[in-house]
Amino acid sequence: MTVIAKNANEQLALDFFAALSTGDLDNLRPFLDENSVWEPMVKDIPGAGRYQGNQIIDDFLAPVRGMFAPGDPKVHVENIFSDGDMVCVESYSDGKLADGRTYMNTYCWTFRMNNGKIGLMREYMDSHYVATLFGL
Repeated sequence: MTVIAKNANEQLALDFFAALSTGDLDNLRPFLDENSVWEPMVKDIPGAGRYQGNQIIDDFLAPVRGMFAPGDPKVHVENIFSDGDMVCVESYSDGKLADGRTYMNTYCWTFRMNNGKIGLMREYMDSHYVATLFGL
């Protein structure tokens, strides 16, 4: 099923996930500015914390993506809805880890868009699955 954006903010979220799925983190820089925040809503697993501006790519995504095979994981959007500058996305991600094991997790994302950029992104996922997968 292909998810179709109903407005510019939804399209921004869809475009962001398409860029994220390429595996080339530099493709994400146009979506962010120095005030953008990515907040994984997890505790005690790799990537937990709050990241702002360039930290999002350099301190968070680069190490997390380093745990996967090149280009993985891929994000598959299943549902999207919005109200004003707020966007919610349900998705799943799949791919291979660097050691060849399969990764498959479900996600929900909330975005607050800010003039064509991502102002705030909160990432909700099955953190128990991640902790078990990585032996934490």
